[in-house]
Amino acid sequence: MEDTVRREWQGKSTAVVGLGVSNVPLIRFLRRFGAAVSGRDKATREALGERARELEELGVELILGEGYLDGLEAYDVVFLSPGIPKNLPQLQALAGKVQFSSEIGLVMRYCRAPILGITGSSGKTTTTTLIGEMLRASGIETYVGGNIGTPLIEKVLDIPPQARVVLELSSFQLEQLTVSPQYALVTNFSENHLDVHGTMENYAAAKARIYRFQHSTDAAVVNGDDPAVLAMSAQTPARRYYFSRRREVERGTFLRDGLLLWRDEQGERAFARTSEVRLLGEHNLENLLAAAVMAHLGGASWEAIGQVCRTFTGVAHRLELVGEKNGVRYYNDSIATTPVRAVAGLRSFSGPVILLAGGYDKKLSFAPLAAEIHARAKAVVVFGETAQQIADAVQSVGEFPIYRAADLQEAVRIGESLAAPGDVVLLSPGCASYDMYRNFEERGAHFRRLVAELIKEG
Repeated sequence: MEDTVRREWQGKSTAVVGLGVSNVPLIRFLRRFGAAVSGRDKATREALGERARELEELGVELILGEGYLDGLEAYDVVFLSPGIPKNLPQLQALAGKVQFSSEIGLVMRYCRAPILGITGSSGKTTTTTLIGEMLRASGIETYVGGNIGTPLIEKVLDIPPQARVVLELSSFQLEQLTVSPQYALVTNFSENHLDVHGTMENYAAAKARIYRFQHSTDAAVVNGDDPAVLAMSAQTPARRYYFSRRREVERGTFLRDGLLLWRDEQGERAFARTSEVRLLGEHNLENLLAAAVMAHLGGASWEAIGQVCRTFTGVAHRLELVGEKNGVRYYNDSIATTPVRAVAGLRSFSGPVILLAGGYDKKLSFAPLAAEIHARAKAVVVFGETAQQIADAVQSVGEFPIYRAADLQEAVRIGESLAAPGDVVLLSPGCASYDMYRNFEERGAHFRRLVAELIKEG
């Protein structure tokens, strides 16, 4: 396999646009197999810091700053980082002139093991992680990557055919693909990333590519409760399986009388009870149902699937209990980067909630979140770039206790001052983090530290 890859890349001229952490393994892979690499990024050398030196030591030519997109027509292959807007005029002018690719595209091209791909507007990280845990609990060698974890490009040639590869795929990764995974799942679909995709139609088209290139021998897992996902699945010739919280399905998973059930042509079987599930929120029952279908199709045993349903407590930054003080619990839901995700976070608690919300503006409507705040929250503390937009949306529904914070630190302090024993202070921002942090993980880690400081104060 390595000889085949070397023959393909030896002497090829490539440009890698976007020099974030995820593209460094891609560049190492290309250099390992003899490709010449031009590294392109809008950032300055000073901003890249140590990474610039590391890339130059690999023999990479760096073109940085305002002219980072110049001259791309001269390369055999141009690799685009998922975060690079594909509608930039310089990139659109290259259509039909150069070959575009990506790290995920190469992983899917060279991987000998079956790939289970997961996308969706929310829940995909939890669902992807659950599938990986279910497969591993079944004794199957499993690799989890894509939009989470460590890039798999440097491992892909060593992954054996009997293993399983589980990929979380963002809309930005999918829009570059011309192949679909053998097992494909869309968790749900709602408004997101309109700051980049521009329209819901563009966003939906990107998501639908996870099904679009499947074959009749593949499997498509479909949210039976989501009309948009049902419409997307019409594009696939693959065999369809469904999951549903609201109705029974003929082939797939569903809920009935407190049981999580699987049904197919051979009959039914229960694999867990809702009372045993440790994940918070109705939306996580949906994630478990979706994960169970994919894991079962991927070879996981029902015993292992049930075990994970009973023991899994969640991923970092998703409804993560980070501390308790004076009877008040503090939850980190920093991964909630859209209003719909924040709604799901609020719905996970039956008692009073002080919501901390705000951040980078993704051009999404806060109307659904405002309605849920009125229905379920005790107060809301807004911060960041979208603070005023959220406050305006909440006020448009009616009078409500709204507090303005300069930053997350002040928001936590205000939340503590408002909370009484039995309350929850919930960081579920409903926005991306880029106005103040590099990513939602950094924001969530900061929240953890702030809560730890509160508890330490006594």
